[in-house]
Amino acid sequence: MRFFALAALAAALGGCASSSQDISATYVSPVMYQNHTCQQLAMEAQAVSARAATLSGAQDSQRTKDTVATTAAVIIFWPAAFLVGGDKQTAAELGQMKGQLNAIEQASIMKKCNIQFQGKPEGAPKA
Repeated sequence: MRFFALAALAAALGGCASSSQDISATYVSPVMYQNHTCQQLAMEAQAVSARAATLSGAQDSQRTKDTVATTAAVIIFWPAAFLVGGDKQTAAELGQMKGQLNAIEQASIMKKCNIQFQGKPEGAPKA
């Protein structure tokens, strides 16, 4: 019985969703934005940023749910550990959005667009 509880706990801890801040940007080449005007880059940055914000909220919500399930598994009922699933699809898409924002920023710097990027993801190049 104790073995199953430890195995469930290990599975729960390994399957927890990551915090949105801990998800790294996927590399996206700025070359795909080289034919965009500064206005198009600004509009694209807004759209990608809005999607990234939505995904960050969903990712952090899933992390909270996983934390609650893990706590319940450890303290109350170990089978609850099987409720912890994470959300790899959301995490992957968020990493892609962060990468796109980095690429858009790099393209805007190359074009000297003077677009102000705020709340940049970690690892983003400094302007």
